[in-house]
Amino acid sequence: MAHFLDIDKTEKSALRGMIDNAIAMKTARNGRPKGAPDDDLPLAGHMVALIFEKPSTRTRVSFDVGVRQMGGETMVLSGADMQLGHGETIADTARVLSRYVDLIMIRTFEEATLLEMAEHASVPVINGLTNASHPCQIMADVMTYEEHRGPIAGKKVVWSGDGNNVFASFAHAAGQFGFDLTFTGPEPLDPDPSLHGLYTTVRNPEEAVAGADLVVTDTWVSMHDPQSARERRHNQLRGYQVNAALMAKAKPDALFMHCLPAHRDDEATSEVMDGPHSVIFDEAENRLHAQKAVMRWCLGL
Repeated sequence: MAHFLDIDKTEKSALRGMIDNAIAMKTARNGRPKGAPDDDLPLAGHMVALIFEKPSTRTRVSFDVGVRQMGGETMVLSGADMQLGHGETIADTARVLSRYVDLIMIRTFEEATLLEMAEHASVPVINGLTNASHPCQIMADVMTYEEHRGPIAGKKVVWSGDGNNVFASFAHAAGQFGFDLTFTGPEPLDPDPSLHGLYTTVRNPEEAVAGADLVVTDTWVSMHDPQSARERRHNQLRGYQVNAALMAKAKPDALFMHCLPAHRDDEATSEVMDGPHSVIFDEAENRLHAQKAVMRWCLGL
């Protein structure tokens, strides 16, 4: 049994094995219908609990479909239905769920919720997202880059925008996969100080993007942000929009990624999102394949 809580908490060799396995599993499906099972059905007989305190499209669908393709069954639970941490303690919830399921994925707010779940569960726990990190997304991003351009080690990755939880997992990945990461964004939205040493800061976005192999951004606002915060963030981040002029500073064959959902023509223009550099929909699809590899690793399958 192995938890998948953060990229920096997982051995480099295990991460590399997951990426390679994800690519192999994707290739092995050979364009078959989405609902058709994988040949080996590694999760046959397994039950997976998918817990959502935060709403989701890609995480929910990709985990659910992934489990089904591997022959397993899913139980989708909302935090509101469970009163997670408000009625029964998270620790007791973890102990009880472990009697019913073989694997738990949780998408939640506080990292402490994830860690308490993992501490008390007797089955593997996967981080589907917290306010602190989003490791499954970055596993899909690494997979996507390597599908298109080969090994990511030694490449220049530039993040433009808010130093949020997705950036945090990119910083963890930079250390584990050996690529160079640059952050460009306003000082008030700098990444968590604990990430210092894993990236370089360049305030001017045009200077930051020069020579980049990969340019990445994310939404400027969260669905939970009040209107006042939304307006402030737009003012702070307007100069960091990824547009055609900014992408022109990167390498000619640079890729563009966004984890979605996107506010088109805010953090990135539609011209870039739908343009020749963009791999955003490959990136979205690869959540499925990367997470299948994560689940197999957690269960030793």
